[in-house]
Amino acid sequence: MRINRTVFACLATAVAVAGLAVVAPAMTRPAAAASLTEVTSFGSNPGNMRMHVYVPNSTQANPAIVVAMHGCGGSGPGFYSSSEFASLADRYGFIVIYPTATQQAGFGNCFDTWSDAAKHRDGGSDPVSIMSMITYAERQYRGDPNRVYATGSSSGGMMTNEMLALYPDVFKAGAAFMGVPFNCFANAADYPPGSSKCTGGNMDRTPQQWGDAVRQAYPGYTRTRPRVQLWHGTADTLVPYQLLQEEIEQWTNVFGLSQTPTSTDTPQSGWTRRRFADSAGTVRVEAISVSGAGHSLPMSGMAGYAIAFFGLDRGTPPTSTPTTPGTPPSATATPGQPSSPPANGSGCRITYTTNAWNTGLTASISIANTGSSTINGWSLVFTLPGGQTITSGWNATYSPTSGQVTARNVSYNGTIAPGGSVGIGFQATHTGNAGGPTSFTLNGQACSTA
Repeated sequence: MRINRTVFACLATAVAVAGLAVVAPAMTRPAAAASLTEVTSFGSNPGNMRMHVYVPNSTQANPAIVVAMHGCGGSGPGFYSSSEFASLADRYGFIVIYPTATQQAGFGNCFDTWSDAAKHRDGGSDPVSIMSMITYAERQYRGDPNRVYATGSSSGGMMTNEMLALYPDVFKAGAAFMGVPFNCFANAADYPPGSSKCTGGNMDRTPQQWGDAVRQAYPGYTRTRPRVQLWHGTADTLVPYQLLQEEIEQWTNVFGLSQTPTSTDTPQSGWTRRRFADSAGTVRVEAISVSGAGHSLPMSGMAGYAIAFFGLDRGTPPTSTPTTPGTPPSATATPGQPSSPPANGSGCRITYTTNAWNTGLTASISIANTGSSTINGWSLVFTLPGGQTITSGWNATYSPTSGQVTARNVSYNGTIAPGGSVGIGFQATHTGNAGGPTSFTLNGQACSTA
């Protein structure tokens, strides 16, 4: 499929890197129940990555392993706090590995999906580090080597496709949110995506070429490959929505399937799900388009559908919205209607980072609660420099798009516990001044800056 639209893209996803969880020292035995724990010695680590693991109160005798990967600018603890996979682990008894990438690639903390080493099985870099984490979890927690799964958002979604291509004998299935096909980035020079052929609208490969890229990652492999679930928002301009079709073409070709879905339905309002099944009726590829969604997946409830696709839910997607440990959603937190101010004193701290190119930029914002009371619902006010206009954002609503802007929480991140933080961000155009705001107020209170 030819992509005709040119966008200035970036992979900054809104899972903040700072202050999201307190981590424990390296382990010599399984982590304490229902805690996020860091492992500092897990084996070969050419990607110089960090590993955190979540073990729920109750697990199966040989629990399944889910590897959950953040986006650029994020962290493992951040993805733990901002996604629903840990609460689903509590419900269904699997364990979750949260890797933290350290590759910079212009944005910081991006999973390596561009280097030659990362595109070959056991070639090095991040994929080898992630495999070491899986081996550690299998040994330390008696994880089931026949039930290993990958999922991730943005850069993590890209690495999901990467791991499924490199290690089809290890993974049973994967769910990629806002990803790109395997081998979309030609090399490090094609990264970051502000000038990338992969995300910039110049990618033109046939399904056969996409499929060949996967087959060449592990030459000679002929056994069953992992099933693939793909998610994308139709309004995503950071990683353009058209790349969902490229992923579909890649994986249907790998499985030898028609690009015409065997079924199409609407599991929820605004979602269009296309399924591609083999001759036995097994769905090998599933693609879900989310109408009107930008670069902001997974949203509430979507992780449950990923876990259902993996078969870890005992057959039925959750009927209620799961909560994430440490950040339970507030019943009174409504976007635009904060229900409590920051704590007394210096109750909030803002970390604001930008990445600019030509006439565009992305901004990542971490909002930390430094007070002693929980914040239930929030509005962050700041003034953009002249010439900057927000074109899209994630994990918050923004109004207006220039001048003095108010960013308001969305349904799943209105609560900030003491010592906790949330991450938001946006993409904007600029006319030469790519600087940041000079001050911020949260629910009417001035915040310090880091």
